[in-house]
Amino acid sequence: MVTLYRLEGCPFCEIIVDELEELDVAFESVWVEGLHSKRNEVKRVSGQRQVPVVVDDEYGVTMAESERILEYLESTYA
Repeated sequence: MVTLYRLEGCPFCEIIVDELEELDVAFESVWVEGLHSKRNEVKRVSGQRQVPVVVDDEYGVTMAESERILEYLESTYA
């Protein structure tokens, strides 16, 4: 299962959602707070407070930055 930490209205998060759906990858969304200072769960998981963040338990991968995430998803699930 892939977990996507995302923020409502975040265009970078939506790009990742589109890619996950296109690749037919099952994922769970974790909605985060708008204020960076309130994103403690994201920081605990990834070491930073920016979104999107993807956690892929099957492969033991946690990563941020939409371009890197897209490359990872394409190379792993395409």
